[in-house]
Parts: sequence; C-alpha cells; structure tokens
Amino acid sequence: MTREVLVNVTPRETRAAVLENGALQEIYIERAERRGIVGNIYAGRVMRVLPGMQAAFLDIGIERNAFLHAADIASGPEAKPIADLVRQDDTLLVQVLKDPLGTKGARLTRQMSLPSRFLVYTPYAEGIGVSSRITDEAERERLRSAVRDLAAAYGMTSGGHIVRTAADGVVLEALAADMLYLSRLWEHIRQRAASSSGGQLLHEELPLSVRVLRDEFGPGVTRVLVDSKDEYLRLRAFTDAFMPEAGAAIGLYDGPRPLFALHGVEDEIARALERKVPLKSGGYIVIDQTESMTTIDVNTGAYVGYSNQEDTSFRTNLEAAVAIAHQLRLRNLGGIIIIDFIDLESVQHREQLMVSLRNALAADRAQTQVASVSALGLVEMTRKRTRESLEHVLCDPCPTCDGRGFLKSIATVCHEIYREVLRQSRQFDVGQVVVLAHPEVIERLLDEEAEVLAAMEQQIKKPLRLQAEALYARDQFDVVLA
Repeated sequence: MTREVLVNVTPRETRAAVLENGALQEIYIERAERRGIVGNIYAGRVMRVLPGMQAAFLDIGIERNAFLHAADIASGPEAKPIADLVRQDDTLLVQVLKDPLGTKGARLTRQMSLPSRFLVYTPYAEGIGVSSRITDEAERERLRSAVRDLAAAYGMTSGGHIVRTAADGVVLEALAADMLYLSRLWEHIRQRAASSSGGQLLHEELPLSVRVLRDEFGPGVTRVLVDSKDEYLRLRAFTDAFMPEAGAAIGLYDGPRPLFALHGVEDEIARALERKVPLKSGGYIVIDQTESMTTIDVNTGAYVGYSNQEDTSFRTNLEAAVAIAHQLRLRNLGGIIIIDFIDLESVQHREQLMVSLRNALAADRAQTQVASVSALGLVEMTRKRTRESLEHVLCDPCPTCDGRGFLKSIATVCHEIYREVLRQSRQFDVGQVVVLAHPEVIERLLDEEAEVLAAMEQQIKKPLRLQAEALYARDQFDVVLA
C-alpha cells in the first residue's frame, strides 16, 4: 500500500489530503477564522462550578466558556466531587480535548499530553505505554525499555510516555531527541503558566501542514506534495530539525492544474457531502447526520445478484461495510452511529459481516467501538469525535428549509393559501384578495388548481389576483387584502 499526502494552501485556508493507493482516505481543513484548538494548552479561570453536573466552566480566552468534567481532572476509578477539586476563580492548566461543536463549548482535560514524532509525554500520568499497532512483542519490549532508560537518564522522574506507531524500528537517538524536546517544551509551558492570571493561551498546536506531516509520515508514505513555496519551506525546516528522514519525500508542486483537482480530491470532497453513496455492485448507502447521531441505511438498489436474495443481501452488506468505514473517516463522522444493514437470515453471514466491519474500521485512527447486532437488526457503534465533521466545516444549514432537509410540497402550500384566503375574507370586508407566492406555486394555482380557484372566488364573493414573487422561497406566501 502506498500513501501520499497532498497539501493545498490558499490565503486563508490550508487543506491536507491523505491518499492510499490513489484513493482519498482523510481530509483535513484549517481556516484562519476557524482554526481548531484541539491540543492547545491554556491557563483557564474557573467561572462556574456545577456540582449537579460534576463539571465546571472555564474562561480560556475564546468566545464561549469551555467545559471541564470531574473525570477529566483526576484519573482513578472513582471521580471525586467537582467541588472538592476546583473552586470558582481558580486558575487551572488545561488542554483542549474537543473543539467547540455546534452550540457546545470546547471540552477540556487536566490529563494533558504533548505529542512529538515518536512519543507522547503525559505530565500528570505515570507509566510507559506502547501503541497497539506495534504488534511485535520483542519490538514493544525494546521500545518500552528504551523509553524507561532515557527517562531515568534525563531525570524525568514524574509523568509518563506513550510510544507512537511511528516509533516502530527507530533508533535510540531518535527517541532521545524526542524526549528531550518534550521535556523542554513542558518546562516552557510551566514557566508561562506560573506568570499567567487565567484566560491565556500557553501552547498552540502546530499548524495543519506540519501536524499532518508529523502524524501521517511513515514507511508507507512515498511523497508529500505542497503547492505553496512558503509552506514547502516551513515543512523542510521542520523536517531538518525533527524528521530528517522525511525531507527527501517532500516536494513542491507548481504544475498548471490545481493539485487537488489533478488527483481527484475535489471530486471526492464533493461526493462526501452527498447523502447517497453508490456501491460498485449497484447498491448504495444513505448517510444522514443529525445532532444526536448519524444513521446509515444499506440498500441493494440495482444489484440483483446471481443466486438468491440472501446471497445478494450478504454481498451488498460486505461491500457496504468497507464503504461505511471509508466514509466515516472521510467525512469525520463521530458520536453514535446506527447502521441498518440489509436483513440476513444466516447466522454465519451475520457473524462474517460483523468481522468485515471491524476489520474495515481497524485502519481508522479514531477510536471506534462496535456493539453486536441489536434485537431490531441494527448495528450500533461509536466513533470518537474530536473535531467537526466535513459537512459542518464546509456547509451551513439551508436558509430555505432551516436545515431540515425538506420543503413543503407545492400542493401543501396551495392548500395553506386557500385556508388563509378563507380566514381573511371572513374577518375583513375588502374589494379584492391578492396572493403573492413563488412562481411555481402561482403556476400550479393557474393550471391544476384553476377550477378550485374559480370556486373559491365564488365562495368568498371577491376577486382573487395572483402575483409571482421570484425572491420568495417555495413555501413562502402572503395574502394581502386590497
């Protein structure tokens, strides 16, 4: 499997795309006016303590107060009461766990972590962990021993370390450089915190292009293409200092066609905003994202199979499982996800489907949990949400339907007009009634509803005049008495 990272830069937006064998897997977008704050460390001032919610709200210097739960303050099997942990006007060192989402403020934690290329330093948590994606036991033990020895050599008697997947096979010197960097960074943060009065940013995460290079670059990455000379120089400076092995893979793209268009990324992003996702077999899945959960429906569509209905459903479900895992990563969908696969009679087929879904989700960087099939035949799962979905980043709710995703039919609007005409004509004595509505509504009133309109004129004993308003929404109308 070959992996590529493409970085597209425009004046106030940076986008990074991760491709595997030429297919888009993940897209990251960072805009100047809405830059994510996950990973940032602040000196926060406690504004309110809510014992009933076991939480506190902190001012960290952004628009909305951020949320800190008692479980994110102190680790342990039982969280202490929030009132025993913080008090109003306290100044706390906190890190952003989740970006503000919708109307919710940022989620904070006191269990901080500082990532580098190969390690994550956890100042308030002891022990040494190794990424589960490093499967060789001998390598896991080598890395654990190396980190333990380095921590003792540098006098890091407090805190802990997590060895990242990228550390698989790296030399001791690389781990030592990372550990020294993290030690100095933490000391710098502590010094800044000592002189802060609260509501102040102490440490900001790396910009998107550098962050993606740090997190995504590995043995499978063949190249990193950047279409901005300034960003290219920034990445080269970063690799020279921290990742010299990655320098040769970074290239500056200056071709005539836009970088994302050349690799089909723009088309993939456009398709990722649609509800319906076609499958190669002819089936399709439908994805609906709501505030509380995401629902995914699987359909056979035009696929009729070659033997029987069970086989057709099973093959469609297997294809859909892979597509669903891909779409969750691409769209960055998180929280509760309900999947309605096509019903299967065979217990063996259902078990194979769940194995296929879990295998497809294994490559996902975000943490996922899949429950067994419910009594109603639904698959319930969760995916950790740390940033806004692609739809929320790129789209606003429709101003016409207010985000509902549907409009009243023209026939429904016509019936509402009839009722309003009758109501007003009974209340007021006027010469005529004027109806202002969308051109499509007026066209129906003059065509299919012409007989009804004539009967209504006789009923109210007043002339009805219709006026098309091109700027009206389809379900918008006014009844004016003249």
